[in-house]
Order: sequence, then C-alpha cells, then structure tokens
Amino acid sequence: MVTLACISLAGCAGSVQQLDPPDVLVAPYNTVQGDVLWAVAPLGNESGVSFVDTGMVSDALVSKIDEVRGIACLPLNRTLAAMRARGIKRVSTPAEARQLAQALGVDGLIVGTITAYDPYDPPTLGIKLAMFARNPGVDTPQLDPLRLQMSYTEFDRKLASAYLTKPVATVSEHLSGANHEVQMELRRYATGRHDPNAALGWKSMLKSMPLYTDFAAYVAVSRLIEQERLRVTRPVAEADNSRDR
Repeated sequence: MVTLACISLAGCAGSVQQLDPPDVLVAPYNTVQGDVLWAVAPLGNESGVSFVDTGMVSDALVSKIDEVRGIACLPLNRTLAAMRARGIKRVSTPAEARQLAQALGVDGLIVGTITAYDPYDPPTLGIKLAMFARNPGVDTPQLDPLRLQMSYTEFDRKLASAYLTKPVATVSEHLSGANHEVQMELRRYATGRHDPNAALGWKSMLKSMPLYTDFAAYVAVSRLIEQERLRVTRPVAEADNSRDR
C-alpha cells in the first residue's frame, strides 16, 4: 500500500503544469498616496460596421486598465450614469472631457472610437484613444493633472495651457490578426493567459472576438502607459539639464 501511494504521489507531482506569469503593465507614477484613477467614456463606432459591440470593447479597456499596477479605473456604468445625468450622449470636445473627469473625480478620462472591426478569423480591430487630464483649476500654480509626485514644482504656463485643450496621450492601433507582427505580440500576450496544452494554444485567441478584443485593449493601454512614462520623465530630465547648465 505504501509503495502504491508513493507511486501515485510521484505521478501527481510529474503531472503538475508549469505556470508562466503573464506580462504585467506598471504605471509610471509615484503611487505612495494611492492609485491614480482613470475612467473610460463609451467608445464611438467609426468602423463602417453596424454590428460592432462598442460596450464589449469599452469594458475590455476598463478591465485592462484595472490590471495596471498603480492605476484603478471606474466601472463603465459609473461613467455612463454621470453622462446621462449631464445630458452628454458622447464626449466630443476637450471641454466635455474635462467636465466629465471633474464630475467623476478621476485623474484622467479616456475617450475614443473603434475604427475597424471584423470578428471573423483572422479578426481585426482598430482603436483610436485620447486621454484627457482633469483641469487642476486656474488658481493652481502647477499643472499636476494626474496628482503625480514629482521632483519638480514649476511648469511653463504655455505648456499648462496646451494641457487644457489637448489630450496628454493618444493611441491609434489597427490590429489585424493576419499580420505576423500582431500574431507575435498576441503570442507574447497569451503567455500565462491560456492553457498551453489546449489544441489551438495561443491561436485560440484568433478564434474568439472577445479574447481578441481583450488583447487589443491590452495593446492600446500599454501604448498609453508608454506615452505617459515618456511624458512624466521628460520634464524631470529637462529640469536636470537646466540645473546642469
């Protein structure tokens, strides 16, 4: 009996599946005082396809933002409720974006549109996004729309004015499942997010539009994070250079 038990345990140990951690996005902010808060306005549809599930794509963006370490995202229903209360059908101007961000109490509001949509194998999804920072107020001497804890304290007023009329980050992605570069990125994304022993492996994400939408949302959010990292570090580098002079 003991021998059989040992054999059984050895067999179980040998069948344990190795787990691979997925790639994780990390916010470029100092979040000692808490996570930065974003929100997503429901995306518009400019794909020319009438059956696009804009709600699914918008929800996917919310989920992927919530996965970023250091950033939290309001549920889409909260944003929709705030828009209905203010009679906003669609956020179409920077002023509306800032007003909605202020009403929600978020640090950044993401607006955008779906530019391409084809759910059939191989799928295609195009997304354009813009993130607007909340207006810190005219009496605030420094522009700190995302409440970042930085080593510098002064901003050029022309730069501050630009922030009030322009998005702090923009993304435009056209992700065709037939593109080999996109497939390579999809395979990296799938690591730790799928069963490697499944018949189709990572390619199962090319067979499911919801899974492919999650991938596209991850790519779009990662591009936003990359731009934010550059934006956050640029003033610090410029301040260091000015001190060296």
